[in-house]
Order: sequence, then structure tokens, then C-alpha cells
Amino acid sequence: MGEPRPTRRPLLVCHTVELVALSIWIGGLVVIIGSVIPAVFNSFGMEPGGRFLTRVFEGYNRLVVLAIVILVGATAWRFWASLRGDRMDAAVSRSECVLLTVMIGVASLIGLVLGPESVTLQEQAFATQGEVARKAAYEGFFRTHTVVRGLYLLNVGLGIALLVEKVRTWTHRNEPTRHL
Repeated sequence: MGEPRPTRRPLLVCHTVELVALSIWIGGLVVIIGSVIPAVFNSFGMEPGGRFLTRVFEGYNRLVVLAIVILVGATAWRFWASLRGDRMDAAVSRSECVLLTVMIGVASLIGLVLGPESVTLQEQAFATQGEVARKAAYEGFFRTHTVVRGLYLLNVGLGIALLVEKVRTWTHRNEPTRHL
């Protein structure tokens, strides 16, 4: 009698934490866009609302870092398990790796480069005196902020694509073999 088949529990836990991480990544931004931003700008003025949302996005970005750690760790474990031959159903697809890598790159660009630049430009716009100078400062802020918003939306789309890829892979692996 051969070795016992490895338990499915570690793989189930791995898939579950991946889903939680993607839920935080995707759902967090959907909640911010769908309810937090409208509530803030309907309750506060431009300057206090802008500062409040800056803090909201800083918190969201920290959650995204946590999601990245979870997703990378889970992907690495599944890759390792499939290489060992213990869990062939844990294999990581190339498209999963590409989507996750691009998502991490976009999140890094937002969190390390464009996000801080946007916050600096926002603070400069709030501090600028004089109508002409203030208008120019806001234009500079909104140019950068538009790019940041677009990248956030791109990352949500990529997150949804990664979720679809994971579900497609899981359902494909669980389909019974069909013979002609």
C-alpha cells in the first residue's frame, strides 16, 4: 500500500486566505469609492475632506501591503507544494503569476511614488495663497491625482481578473475527466 495522499486541508486554508486577501484588495477600494468618498465630500468641505481621504487611502494601502504578503506567501507555498509533487492541484498558473506581479508593481508605484507625490501636491494646493497660484497648484495636484485614481481602478480590474483566474483554475481542476 503506498504513501497516504496528502490532506487537502493546507490547500483549502491557502485558497481561503488568498480569497480573503483579494477580498480586502478589491472590496476595500470598492467600499471607498462607492460609499466613503461620496459621504466625505457630502459631509465635509474640500480641504478637510481631502485630508480625511488621504488618511483613508493610507490605511487602504497598508491593507494592500498585507494582502500582497498573504498572496505572495500563499502563491509561494502552492508553487513549492506542486514542485514537491505533494499537491499537483496546488499548481500556480502563469497568468496568476503575471497578474499578481503586475498588481504588486502598480500598488508599489501608487504607494511609493505617485501617492506621496499626490499628497505633497495636495498639501501645497491647500497652503497656496492667491487665486491664480492656488488654481495652478490644484491643476498640478489633479493631474497627478487623476493618474493615481486610474491606477487604483486598474488594480481593482487586475484583482478581479486574478480572482476569475483562480476560480477558473479551481473549477477546471475539479471537473471530472470526460472521455469521448
